Amino acid sequence: MKDYHLAVLVIGVLLATAILYLVRRDHIYIRQGMFWIFVAVATLAFAFWPTLIDVVGSALGIAYPPTLLLLAAIVVIIVKALFADIALTKVNRDLRRLNQRMALLEAEHPADERASAAPAHRTTITDPPSPLR
Repeated sequence: MKDYHLAVLVIGVLLATAILYLVRRDHIYIRQGMFWIFVAVATLAFAFWPTLIDVVGSALGIAYPPTLLLLAAIVVIIVKALFADIALTKVNRDLRRLNQRMALLEAEHPADERASAAPAHRTTITDPPSPLR
């Protein structure tokens, strides 16, 4: 095993471990975690079978097969950015709809809004006595 194969193996194992930790601690949703687990498995596959890069590169007609890794990394980043934009669009749409529903409910029940806005009792805040007196 060559030095760069070992480096790819270490990167794949660390990536898989980090993703599993993040999913387990609920820092990242399982849906996004599955995407990154797929990336980690692909990294591990290239580490265990380094000739796979040459075979796939030759099959795709790439003159220098290691550039396939760079191309794959760029594609993964673009796909992930697309998924992030889709999720952000969904969140913004849901937030807009929620704001519209709240506005409709407030328009239907204006008396409830005024009653909840008025304090039940008034309190005055006085300054504490000065310690120098």
